[in-house]
Amino acid sequence: MGSFEKGIRKITRGLCYIGMFFAIPLMLITTLDAVGRDLLDKPFPGTVELSEYMLSIIILLGAAYTQQVKGHVGVDFLTKRLSKRKRALIGTITTFLSILVVAIIVWQGFVEGINERTVSDMLRIPQKPFRLLVAIGGFMLLLELLLDFLSNFKTILGGNQNG
Repeated sequence: MGSFEKGIRKITRGLCYIGMFFAIPLMLITTLDAVGRDLLDKPFPGTVELSEYMLSIIILLGAAYTQQVKGHVGVDFLTKRLSKRKRALIGTITTFLSILVVAIIVWQGFVEGINERTVSDMLRIPQKPFRLLVAIGGFMLLLELLLDFLSNFKTILGGNQNG
């Protein structure tokens, strides 16, 4: 594993840890809101907005790590019967298409994030950082996909390997 790949993997893991950090406050405010609403008849103000923002952080910072550990859903009932080289060929094609889609998401996420000027309704939280998070999380996902693409390409060039 080269230093470039190690660096990407380390940054991806770090961003995922940041996202995981927000799971605890998300659980706490959701619990406080439920208890306040059901037992005290007084909901915790701003819970919905805070939950939306924390969920966006968790999801956007975790997508690249999920790709890194191959945790995204995949259907392999046909491809598992193929040779390693043929699976790598199919993987190369699908990963390339994924790279194209994610590149558009990163580009548009950046454009929308830079131009964002609005704030949330209740708590008046600026939306710009969360819109830019689409570009950041997407860029890391793009890099992870690029690593997978190169790995599949190396397998294709490596010769006929079964497995």
